[in-house]
Amino acid sequence: MELHIRAIEDLNTVTAVVAGHIKAGYFIFLLEGDLGAGKTTLVQTMCKFLGVDEPVTSPTFSLVNEYTSDSYGTLYHMDLYRLDKEEDLVQIGLEEYLDSGNLCFIEWPEIARKKFDAPYILIKISVGSDNIRIFNITTHDAMDA
Repeated sequence: MELHIRAIEDLNTVTAVVAGHIKAGYFIFLLEGDLGAGKTTLVQTMCKFLGVDEPVTSPTFSLVNEYTSDSYGTLYHMDLYRLDKEEDLVQIGLEEYLDSGNLCFIEWPEIARKKFDAPYILIKISVGSDNIRIFNITTHDAMDA
């Protein structure tokens, strides 16, 4: 599915699609896109939608931020940009987060590609002309693995 967003106020369209995937049983969301594309902004919007009351910030330096949602319990927001090698994934406990059954929003997931067993949702964000954000959202199910 491809969505074109002209303004941050229009992110509710993307939020609705992601929320539908959560209701369908997906809990791992991989976010790809260049710096400044809107990965963290999308997670902030999702957290607000999911009932997170605390400020949602980029986990660039902490690597993992944990939030609590009234409706969904604990959710994790990860940023793997600063990791250099796959062994670093063990140090941060990536597999434990993925196996927790909690919602996981993961920015810069490329280094961990082999760790993601289906099902998960891949959200690729790109910037088009006139600063339009393009969201390509694809499901990856067990049969795709």
